Amino acid sequence: MQPEPQLPDPLRLLHERPEECARWTLTTPQRITLLALVVALVAAVAWKPLPTIVVLNAVAIVFYIVHIAWKSRLVYLSLERSACVPVSREEIEELNEDLLPTYTVLVPLYREARVLPEVVASLSAMDYPDDKYRVVLLLEEDDAQTQAAAAAMTLPANFSALIIPDSEPKTKPKACNYALETAESDYLVVYDAEDRPEPDQLKMAVAAFRKLPRRVACLQAKLNYYNPRQNLLTRLFTAEYASWFDLLLPGLTAVGGPIPLGGTSNHFKTPALRRAGGWDPFNVTEDADLGVRLHKDGLRTAMIDSTTWEEANGRPMSWIRQRSRWVKGYLQTYLVHMRSPLGLMRSVGVGGFFNFQMMVGGSVVCFLLNPVYWLMTLAWMLFHPAAIEKIFEPLWVYEAGIVCLFVGNFFFVYLSAAACGNRRDWDLVRHCLLMPVYWLLMSVAAYKAFAQLIVRPFYWEKTEHGFFEPNTTE
Repeated sequence: MQPEPQLPDPLRLLHERPEECARWTLTTPQRITLLALVVALVAAVAWKPLPTIVVLNAVAIVFYIVHIAWKSRLVYLSLERSACVPVSREEIEELNEDLLPTYTVLVPLYREARVLPEVVASLSAMDYPDDKYRVVLLLEEDDAQTQAAAAAMTLPANFSALIIPDSEPKTKPKACNYALETAESDYLVVYDAEDRPEPDQLKMAVAAFRKLPRRVACLQAKLNYYNPRQNLLTRLFTAEYASWFDLLLPGLTAVGGPIPLGGTSNHFKTPALRRAGGWDPFNVTEDADLGVRLHKDGLRTAMIDSTTWEEANGRPMSWIRQRSRWVKGYLQTYLVHMRSPLGLMRSVGVGGFFNFQMMVGGSVVCFLLNPVYWLMTLAWMLFHPAAIEKIFEPLWVYEAGIVCLFVGNFFFVYLSAAACGNRRDWDLVRHCLLMPVYWLLMSVAAYKAFAQLIVRPFYWEKTEHGFFEPNTTE
């Protein structure tokens, strides 16, 4: 009797490593700890309200100072030396195409009929032998429109479609897990529906992997936008992405910290990815979580100097929905890996633990705290209330707050401008003066994410693509 074929298990992480899955937002110990902190805080405020608020303010100011210093160091390291794996044009051209490894290219699609022709054209133009890479279009069972669009096209021979069963959770990582279970290639990469990777990116990744230690299991390509000048929002979005991928992530790579991956252009060694459990199907920012989990497993991520061009979200409400999903995923990632703080520290080391706190937890804290301090600053400028003056006692707290207000805000505006200059997008530099408006949108999205984490933790807010009109770029 022949054994029944084993079906793909898109929830394998849940079944094999439940302690590292976001299926549960909070564990029982986390609930108890959180409740105890809230009770203690309420009791302290009721007993001695002003001293308690002064202490909380001092802690927040110190956090801001540390966060600014930490990001400054990352930027310095990224500028001091390139953190990207050096791969020359000659090295790429010298690759023997007959000996190239096999690649699986995953393209999750949901309600993406309008951009399907573009992504097929982009990925079929990759500078890689057709018999060495296979493109798998991941189509959801209930998405008849995109299925029909794919069926109406004459796809290249190395393209195929995989229908993802309509089941919960309905997320991109669950779809990718279906394909991972059947992938037989040496390497695997994920591209989004609107992506336009540089044609030689697969070859660059192969050349980079061959130069790196075996424990490097993932290569992150840089991301940027092909519609940066569509409107003010896309200009600021482009500046943020440039600072993230050109200055901060290379610095984080230089210090050896856990890398919260971008959602696309992650090149994996397929066996290593499978051993790590694939993607968390319940995490709505599955890439950041996977980067941390790979690091905990003793594997490493490096960066390559190749860019994938994407469509910047230029509609404010859609942008807020997209960003709130990203922030919610960061919250999920933080809560999952902080279920055992000592275990996390043992896995990634003290330095890695600190970098995780700053990059994953600290970024969200900044989004949530910023409006509080902006409102206090505005109130002080307009009304000079005595209560705010008392909150900033003693003197060192006031002086540190002044540093955060002027030096901190200048640094982050300058960081965005420098990143644009680094990309030779000089016309975008002046728009970086409006970054505080962009940060306000980030905080709106963060509060939305915080609320949604409580009521709809696994809900995937879909970002629609294909709205870019080329005549709006100038």
